[in-house]
Amino acid sequence: MNKSEAPLSVVTDDLSLAVDGTEFDVRSTGDRLFVEVPTVRAAVRLARSLASEVDAAGPTRLLVATDLSVEVRVRGRTVAVLGSTARPGPVARWLDVAPAEPRVAGVLGAGWDGLSAAVDTARRVVR
Repeated sequence: MNKSEAPLSVVTDDLSLAVDGTEFDVRSTGDRLFVEVPTVRAAVRLARSLASEVDAAGPTRLLVATDLSVEVRVRGRTVAVLGSTARPGPVARWLDVAPAEPRVAGVLGAGWDGLSAAVDTARRVVR
């Protein structure tokens, strides 16, 4: 299915998602939703809370049927994809997160950025 055939398009101007008191900004390109998570720690909390409460197969079927995808982004880096463009592979099976597609490079990059930010903050405090 190409973009012109997508049965559903999502337009966001001011949308947010709240999970366990933490709020996440959501933006869209029409067929792709981007959930912006501020830190790796917040992303882990989000994943743990959703994993214990939601069977991912149902929402994933809805996303695929409507030709939508959700990207979870931490510090501007995609760490996971769900929906029509997700391609879970060996890492997803090993982590037992399929039908999500974890993006290892995104996780490592976001973690490195977070560590660098923490070091910079510590340096400013010490000076």
